[in-house]
Amino acid sequence: MSRAAIATLITAPLLSLAPAIAQQAAPAGQPAAPAAAAGQQAAPAAGQMTPDQITAFNKAVTDFTAGQSAQQSGDNAGAVAKYEAALPAIRKAVEVDPTKIDNVNFLANALYATAAAKGALGQMDQVIGLYGEALPHWRKVVEAKPADTASRNILAGILVQLGNQKLAAGDKAAADPHYQEALTLARKSVAENGTDKINRNLLLSALIGASQTGTDAALRTEAMDLGKAMTADGSIDAMNTPSVAAMTGQKAG
Repeated sequence: MSRAAIATLITAPLLSLAPAIAQQAAPAGQPAAPAAAAGQQAAPAAGQMTPDQITAFNKAVTDFTAGQSAQQSGDNAGAVAKYEAALPAIRKAVEVDPTKIDNVNFLANALYATAAAKGALGQMDQVIGLYGEALPHWRKVVEAKPADTASRNILAGILVQLGNQKLAAGDKAAADPHYQEALTLARKSVAENGTDKINRNLLLSALIGASQTGTDAALRTEAMDLGKAMTADGSIDAMNTPSVAAMTGQKAG
């Protein structure tokens, strides 16, 4: 995968900071676990982390926050080190309670941030794997927060990149569902704000992909028309420029 192919995602801002430090106390209204016998640790209730898992999760919050600071300062290698230290405990928290959307969102962001940092370092072979792992978590986040345009756009962007990877491997049948899902998401964002550059470029990316994997001529016409308009007004991004130029017979700027 080329560096340009992930440009849209690695330049997008992270969506959220780490969640609050996990607490060991039982939630309000829920009885605490019975006291353990001397020398034994009480078993956690279903859906609750053990004390050791909570300690690891709290360290992951600290590591992730440090990784964000490193990434924002341009230290992508330092960011990767912190993110990779944080990921196991965040994965475990989601495994323990996959219904807790704050932790799902945290894992989605951590995987996305790790992919961004690795992409900036040129480690493109690892980016797609991180996108694939992040995909179901981003779907959960968008389902839980349908009005969150930023999360929706990141999900659409990941889908486009996964579709691109499958299309590059010659698997149109596997690529097409990714583009179609991205189209639905991008159209919603454009319907909400049709002048936003990110929204329009995501829609254009999905249209370009879908026009290559399906038989609907209308999608190709829509992609060409939108690409021409965005080229004319200067809102097209570097990822979409070569494809539009090839479709329209124009020289890439």
